[in-house]
Amino acid sequence: MQLRKLRGISEKREKDLNKLNIFTAEDLVRHFPRAYLDLTQQVRLSQCYHNDVALIACRVVSEPQVAYGRRPFVKVWCDQGGERFSAVWFNAPYVKNNLKAGEEYLFYGRVTNKWGMGAPSMVNPSFELRDKNYRLKGVVPVYALKGTLTQRCVRDAVRAALAACPPETVIPQELVRKYALLPLAEAYRRVHAPETLAETEEGAARIALEEYFVLISAFRLIKGSKEDPRAFEYSCSGKDVAEFAARFPFEFTAGQKAAVDAVFRNLRAPTRMNRLLQGDVGSGKTAVALAGIYMAVKSGHRAAFLAPTEVLAAQNFALVQRYLPEYRSAFLAGSTPAKEKREIKRALAAGEIDVLCGTHAILQEDVAAKDLAFCVCDEQHRFGVAQRSALGEKGAGADMLVMSATPIPRTLSLIFYGDLDITEIKDKPAARAPVVTGIVPARKYDDMLEYIGQEAAKGDQSYFVCPKIEGDEEGSLMSVTELYDELRARLPRVRFALLHGRMKEKEKSDIMAAFKAKRYDCLVSTTVIEVGIDVPDATIMVIFNAERFGLSQLHQLRGRVGRGDKKSYCFLLLGADSEEARARLSVIKNNTDGFKIAEADLEMRGGGDFMGTRQSGKMLSDIRNLRYPSSVIFTAKKLADEAVSCPDTAALRSAARKKYEALEGVILN
Repeated sequence: MQLRKLRGISEKREKDLNKLNIFTAEDLVRHFPRAYLDLTQQVRLSQCYHNDVALIACRVVSEPQVAYGRRPFVKVWCDQGGERFSAVWFNAPYVKNNLKAGEEYLFYGRVTNKWGMGAPSMVNPSFELRDKNYRLKGVVPVYALKGTLTQRCVRDAVRAALAACPPETVIPQELVRKYALLPLAEAYRRVHAPETLAETEEGAARIALEEYFVLISAFRLIKGSKEDPRAFEYSCSGKDVAEFAARFPFEFTAGQKAAVDAVFRNLRAPTRMNRLLQGDVGSGKTAVALAGIYMAVKSGHRAAFLAPTEVLAAQNFALVQRYLPEYRSAFLAGSTPAKEKREIKRALAAGEIDVLCGTHAILQEDVAAKDLAFCVCDEQHRFGVAQRSALGEKGAGADMLVMSATPIPRTLSLIFYGDLDITEIKDKPAARAPVVTGIVPARKYDDMLEYIGQEAAKGDQSYFVCPKIEGDEEGSLMSVTELYDELRARLPRVRFALLHGRMKEKEKSDIMAAFKAKRYDCLVSTTVIEVGIDVPDATIMVIFNAERFGLSQLHQLRGRVGRGDKKSYCFLLLGADSEEARARLSVIKNNTDGFKIAEADLEMRGGGDFMGTRQSGKMLSDIRNLRYPSSVIFTAKKLADEAVSCPDTAALRSAARKKYEALEGVILN
């Protein structure tokens, strides 16, 4: 249903909704709140942590004062049961006329008490007279906005869309009745117009159940094509593989040997290989991949090594040149000069290149590789079903090895990698010492910077990671550029480089190459350094607003240090302090096993966060704002298993087919 057919949607409002990728009424009902204002519970200010959002009943005890300068603000002092605190409104001088000393108010906003001492404050709180409470009440959904959209107009639009096109389930009615499932339309009502926070949780769980049910059913379509007959024969012997492994300056771990053996046996099976290699940071997956590539080229075939970034692709290319020097290799990426690209494509088509390393450029239609038998997809959570299929199709029937350094619980692996055989490397090279991890309180921040400056003078390098390229209005998030400027001012003798996702690939590659060559001491970055970056002299990782990251992502970032023989450290800085945040970060502090961390991440955050945007990309992007328990995923698997024998599955088959067709570019990790 078109947006303009909904009441209250003007042409301008439609264009603003389009900016949020909302084009139909159906899209609108799936524009889920990013948060809720819980205005049902008033709290004591003394119970709040720094950056908590709270509803406070208080009395204004001073006349509002206006201070002018770069950022004019209004400030008042308040009292809550004998506890004094200040409230500040930036760039809002009109507030002065709306507050009176001696009156009782309700304030709703962010609490700041960064140092845990002195009088706390509230920043830009909403407020109203306590005895005329009509706005700050109930549970209010908060939506992402664009353009001139306001919260009120989005809430009204969503309400109209729900009335015009109530969602309908595709779960067979037999199962709906058997498990007494909440009607799907009611679940949407509870998410968009809840009366209590408990209702939002119930609604989110039911909607997530529907999504996972369709998704798992769609994966059954992929799994159906798993048993492809073998197209290429391999003559490489076990002795050949053992001799290749001896080229490395270390002995393969038991996990690596088992993985190589699994690949070796797979390549002799009557069906083509389609295998996922899961391993923790630093477990040696790339060495296993190189062994597989060797099996192919030793047998007279060709191989391709795909990576998501030019930095990682170039790193893999260097390893291929080092460990397979007798074979012809080439590097193809977006930044490759046009003349060189044409020559590489010609040589590939002629069978003159044995191993091709590169990025998405490999997937272009005009890249044709003769006798391509073995494909490796590195850091596959950055690619999708269709993309890795496109790689395999470069050599019809090619064997596929996809690798992931983001461990997920095995139970989830079996659900979401139903089309793949799974191999896990659980151990790590014995020579690597664990990275020492600590939670750094604000009072120790200066000491930490002084230590990093001393280490830089000794030749050791550091990473500083921010969650966002830009900060936020409340000031709880520092942008990566602000941090870069601050650090350069604080440590003028240290050479800093800046890196983030809005830079061009060549610029990012050049900065990383310069950092690895030690032309910089410290790299200030967003999470673009999360995977695959190998700088042996980097010994310190500092992560700002660590509570905003998933545990698995923190573990990935920590894995960027400790890659040499020097003792390494990971410092976690809290932006918003709370018992929950400290409990979660203590899991990272006290654990180095990525698989155990993934289990804890799933248990503590639930499926809504664990399978959120970073983990699932477009696959589950519609429900990324929902919070639901991980048990929903397993319930969906159970229902999908039972649905096979149900008679009324026409709607399910149609929805699963649409989901499957929409998986192009999807991230499966």
